[in-house]
Amino acid sequence: MSQPPPRRRPSKPYRRPKKDPVRILAFEALRAVDERDAYANLVLPPLLRKAREEGEEGGFDARDAALATELVYGTLRRQGTYDAIIAACVDRPLREVDPPVLDVLGLGAHQLLGTRIPTHAAVSATVELARVVLGDGRAKFVNAVLRKIAADDLDGWLERVAPEYDDDPEDHLGVVHSHPRWIVSALWDALGGGRAGIEDLLEADNERPEVTLVARPGRADAAELLEALGERGVPGRWSPYAVRLAEGGEPGALEAVREGRVGVQDEGSQLVAIALANAPVDGSDARWLDGCAGPGGKAALLAALAAERGAALVASEKQPHRARLVARALAGNPGPYQVIAADGTRPAWLPGSFDRVLVDVPCSGLGALRRRPEARWRRRPEDLDGFAPLQRGLLREALSAVRVGGVVGYATCSPHLAETRAVVEDVLKGRGGAPVEAEWIDARPLMPGVPALGDGPDVQLWPHLHGTDAMYLALLRRTR
Repeated sequence: MSQPPPRRRPSKPYRRPKKDPVRILAFEALRAVDERDAYANLVLPPLLRKAREEGEEGGFDARDAALATELVYGTLRRQGTYDAIIAACVDRPLREVDPPVLDVLGLGAHQLLGTRIPTHAAVSATVELARVVLGDGRAKFVNAVLRKIAADDLDGWLERVAPEYDDDPEDHLGVVHSHPRWIVSALWDALGGGRAGIEDLLEADNERPEVTLVARPGRADAAELLEALGERGVPGRWSPYAVRLAEGGEPGALEAVREGRVGVQDEGSQLVAIALANAPVDGSDARWLDGCAGPGGKAALLAALAAERGAALVASEKQPHRARLVARALAGNPGPYQVIAADGTRPAWLPGSFDRVLVDVPCSGLGALRRRPEARWRRRPEDLDGFAPLQRGLLREALSAVRVGGVVGYATCSPHLAETRAVVEDVLKGRGGAPVEAEWIDARPLMPGVPALGDGPDVQLWPHLHGTDAMYLALLRRTR
């Protein structure tokens, strides 16, 4: 007697993936950073604004925006660490994994290892994202990798994937603190050695920076701004014009910011402008120049300080679109100013025309890795060779633009020795051009109350010591 055929279990009906607007937005931002070399701080705001406008009432609120921001910046900051962990969980080199898949895995790894999101929620939400943006097939791969990652916490993974410190200190620190090895080495050299200092700095690079406002003199007052902000405002640490915005505050929502009386400006950037403005000059003090003015933060503060003394600022920026940003930043300044589109290495002014000159030169940006975490993965050591001639050329022309007895400030948002003191010393010694006769001015007394400024005469600020970007400043007085 024949047996009846076995009963087949009914297959599960296909379920559409759930679309999570927060994680889809975070994925789109990461793809823009990877595909277009975009910066997250420029890509994310319009994406968030669009999500708020298109979402139904209550559909994309401040908490959603905060989570999306954390996912994007956290994934970018810890990319090196997460890549090392992901590499230990896949059976092929990472270069053979499609970049969109890596972005989804990075988002999942950050939720599992860098946030308080429960494990099951982090895995399921990321797999759902993968189904939406990658398809069901690759979502299975994502699911398998994330379940391996979820088997241990961050400390456990670091013990497994990071080289021993004694065997390779730079590589160990690079994996643990998510920095390329060459940047670890360069920052360590700039700090002058010591494990504690470099670890503190690398960790500070991975922290979310505060939003710092500047009350532009003659147009706003820091005390009044603090009063208007209430609990949302905290006094600056070092700059008399600085106010720190409590977490979650949006500067664009402030009327004073929309009116240009208050700007968003890192306190280190403020200190550079203030120090140049207060450096002693011999003789007149009527004409100031910002020779690399874009996008306009330092120029706006300098123009306000110049106006208080009856001086005028010329703000020069090579790129016309950035010159327009400078003009917007200076609009409404109470004193005289002029914005021009000009190349600082081919000056549009006569030699000796100015009493004070600032050149905040183009650089690697290694001092602002907190704000632009993707820059650490985008920059290469050879990039510094490309900046070197421009930096020296701009400083030489700045010293030519200032009159005898006037002062030049050379600034970079980088602590790399090849972009800081080496540039100044080369120019003063006449390497690569005619020697310039100038003397150092000790910049440290011009930043009163700021600790740990080193041996001078130049100043290097640090995120872990000062809570600022790693701004560098050298002040020079032309002597002949």
